[in-house]
Amino acid sequence: MSDETDETDETDETDDMVARVLEALQVYGLLPLTDAWLPSLTTIVAGEPVRGSWLAHPRNHAIYAVATRVEAHADVTDARLISEKVTYIHRRLWPALLAVAMARDPWQTRELPPLAAALLEVVAREGVARTDDLHEYGWTSTKALGAAARELERRLLARGASIHTERGSHAKRLETWECWAARVGFSLAPIPTDAGRAALEVALASLTRAATGRDGHARLPWMERRMERRMASRQA
Repeated sequence: MSDETDETDETDETDDMVARVLEALQVYGLLPLTDAWLPSLTTIVAGEPVRGSWLAHPRNHAIYAVATRVEAHADVTDARLISEKVTYIHRRLWPALLAVAMARDPWQTRELPPLAAALLEVVAREGVARTDDLHEYGWTSTKALGAAARELERRLLARGASIHTERGSHAKRLETWECWAARVGFSLAPIPTDAGRAALEVALASLTRAATGRDGHARLPWMERRMERRMASRQA
């Protein structure tokens, strides 16, 4: 009887945590999976900021259970958006996300490594590609392909998801944003790229002020590139 009670308590707690995470995401529009000072899923579930990998935290099983439920929610998608970390994005900001991701702006394409550029061509042509299924192109280095896939994710050039393969290994599934929108049944409603960037920057500013009362060091991808160029010009 106690085992059944424990399972019921865990289910109730998971339901409560999922509801709290979704409420925060509804309020801010953006929510990192984990962050040591911004509001995040791990902070909500753990009841404290999680520093380092959440996999080593005592509440790691609860965090995984809640993250799995949140990621499956119809109003949630994710991308490496805030400081290159996995970030949940509420449906109301999907038009802004797509406007920015599909723009192919200079910050997305400038100095793109050769393997990442070649991988992007495959994804654009096929719509979907898995890093463990590209041997026909002569790409055999799992490490190099993983790095190329992460580069595309960082630049929002493709939507990536980690998968557990039939061989028991890990790989990346990459898809174009057009394929993602069709898969989830989201009708593309184009808005200007500038408007999309502005909407996401407003959401980040709101999230940051909730943590510190002021704008902080968290950055969106194009803001990161802008900062890198400024630092490079100072050092030149």
